[in-house]
Amino acid sequence: MSPHETASSHSSPTGSPGHSANVATLPAGVVGPLPTIESHLRLAIEGADAPASLRSAMAYATLDGGKRLRPLLAWHACVAVGGEGPESLPACVAVELIHCFSLVHDDLPALDNDDLRRGRPTLHRHAGEAMAILAGDALLTHAFRVLATTAPEGRFGALAGELAAACEQMIAGQVLDTLGFGGEPEAEQRTDQQRLEAIHHGKTGAMLVAALRMGGLCADGADPGGLDRLSEYGRSIGLMFQIVDDLLDVTQTSEHLGKRAGKDEEAGKLTYPRVLGVERSRALVRELEEESIAALSPLGAPAEPLRALSRYLAVRTR
Repeated sequence: MSPHETASSHSSPTGSPGHSANVATLPAGVVGPLPTIESHLRLAIEGADAPASLRSAMAYATLDGGKRLRPLLAWHACVAVGGEGPESLPACVAVELIHCFSLVHDDLPALDNDDLRRGRPTLHRHAGEAMAILAGDALLTHAFRVLATTAPEGRFGALAGELAAACEQMIAGQVLDTLGFGGEPEAEQRTDQQRLEAIHHGKTGAMLVAALRMGGLCADGADPGGLDRLSEYGRSIGLMFQIVDDLLDVTQTSEHLGKRAGKDEEAGKLTYPRVLGVERSRALVRELEEESIAALSPLGAPAEPLRALSRYLAVRTR
C-alpha cells in the first residue's frame, strides 16, 4: 500500500463505506507535491543553527512521518488563487514546523502524556523530556526563521502575521481543552457543543486556516475574495477534522491509529461523540464536508485538489 492510501479494511468514521471506497487513494495531483515538500522540510532541519543532538530531535519530530496535510493545503491554496505550487514552499515548511512543535509539546507528560506518535515513541520517550521541550521550542522559532529567509519579497510580514496569530489561537484552544474555561467571560452560558467549537476552532482549525491563507498569500496577485473563500473552507474542514479525530478515538485501535486510542474518554474530555453521540457526529462531518466544498465554488477547477482533500478528510481512518 502506498503511504498516501487509507486502509480500506477499516470502516470510515462517517459510516459510509461506499463513499470511502471512492477516496481510498488521494489523486496523484493532490499528493504529487509531497516529495518536494519533504525535501524542503529536510533541508530546513539540516539548516537549523543548533547542536547535532537538537537537530536530531527536531528531525525525529518532523521527518519521515505524518500526513503533511497543512503543507498540502498551503500548496493547493496557492494554486487555487492563481499561483504556482512551488511559490508556496516557504509557507508549506513553516506551517509544518509549527504543527510538529505543537505535537511534541502536546505529547508531554504535563499535557496529554502520550507515549506513541506516528507509530513510534513520542519524542520525550525517545530523547527525554528536557530535549523534547527544547526541540519544540526550536521548531517554533525555526519556522519564523524559514519565513524570514525564504518568503516572497514583500510578503514576510503578512505571512508571519498569519502564522503568529494562528499559533496564539492554537495555544488558546489547547488551554481551554486542557485547563478548562475557568475565568472566561460568560463561560457558564456556553453549551458543551459551543465549548467544543471554541476549543477546536483554535486548537485544530486555526492552523489549517493559516496554512490555506499563507499559501494563498504566496501567490502573485491573490485577491481578498479568494483568501476569504479559503478561510471559509478552512474553518469547515478544521471542525470536520476534529470530529473525525474524536470518532476515530472511539472506533479504531491504537495499533491502527499509530497513537493511543480512547485517551480523551479516559481523561474525561469533551468530545463530539460524548456530547452529540456517534451518529449525530457522523452527520455533522457530512454537513461540514458539503459546506467546505461549497465555499470553493467561486474558485473553479484550480481548487479541485482542495475538494479532494475535503472528501478524504471526511472518511479517513487514521
